[in-house]
Amino acid sequence: MREWHAAAQESAGMMVLPVKRRILIVDDFPTNRRVLREMLRELGHEVIEAKSTTEALSLISRDVVDLALVDLLAPGVGGPALCCILRNHSATQSIPIILITDTPDAENEAIGIAAGADDFLVRPMRTKVLRARVQSVLCRKSVLDSMDEAETVLFSLAQSVEARDPALGQHCQRLALLSSTLGVAMGFSAPDLIALHRGGYLHDVGKVGVPDRILFKPGRLTEEEWRVMKQHTVRGEQICGGMKSLKSVLPIIRHHHERWDGSGYPDGLRREEIPLLVRVLQIADIFDGLTRERPYKPAYTAEHALQIIQEETAAGWRDPMVVEAFMDVFPLFSNGDLTSRSSLQALALSLQEQNGWRVEESAETAAPFQHAPISEAM
Repeated sequence: MREWHAAAQESAGMMVLPVKRRILIVDDFPTNRRVLREMLRELGHEVIEAKSTTEALSLISRDVVDLALVDLLAPGVGGPALCCILRNHSATQSIPIILITDTPDAENEAIGIAAGADDFLVRPMRTKVLRARVQSVLCRKSVLDSMDEAETVLFSLAQSVEARDPALGQHCQRLALLSSTLGVAMGFSAPDLIALHRGGYLHDVGKVGVPDRILFKPGRLTEEEWRVMKQHTVRGEQICGGMKSLKSVLPIIRHHHERWDGSGYPDGLRREEIPLLVRVLQIADIFDGLTRERPYKPAYTAEHALQIIQEETAAGWRDPMVVEAFMDVFPLFSNGDLTSRSSLQALALSLQEQNGWRVEESAETAAPFQHAPISEAM
């Protein structure tokens, strides 16, 4: 038994991460931040600080954060709401979060864990316990990060498809933001919002197999060329099909060109046969395409784009329920708010409006979001 215990201690000692990580402390009390910094000093990681959740969002928007230690009552939206915001955004959903409080309370702990916190600690904390919790969480994140390498390759592939046509600009980034914001307005769950965000980037990944002579042909496609073009949806599903983490995204990739009346492709799905997430992403995709300049058309105004979407709905191509939801949040899409700040901050503000949270925005938290034209949606 002693030999086993010694081996376990040795293994635990080897758990110190060789890679320097960035740990964010979110607390408005300087004393609390100083104590945590001192307790973490020997681990050798970089420690940064934020006095509020608003400042934390600004830091996370700009820099990579590997772990957040957040006071339960941090100014702004509070610790649980910050957890919810980070978990609702694909770029930050894997950041481990440890909530810290001065008062042991089972109800608060349950709220924090339900919001997505990885752990819950009560002051005063023993240094060894805090360090062990931090290292354990960081080690788990390292394992998850390595598992996501294949997914990262797929996202890079999708962006390379976009890069083939300079006119596309940041279409995938815009689509990920617009569709997930519409999903927020429709009350979607965090997993569904993440699927929409990923789908925005990956929906056209199958175009990697479409020859340039077809993809960039200025005139009408021949019947054979159109057949090749339409295969990009099936090919994209095949490319991403081996990733378990992308299971919820596969229907978006395969079916984003289906139509409400069954006249779309590749499977001719109609009405509710088309997954709801697909129908939501379609509207965001169409809106972004219509409001961008292309060689064959000017950039339409947001109002003109909405009119075209309504005409397509009347023609039976789009889901009237989703279009109605889009009209409700149309001011968010048309007044430039969503395209003037980072996608994380935009989603945070959308979530605060939905839940009644209060997040003070400053010039620091807003990040530029570039406009750029896209290629014709085929």
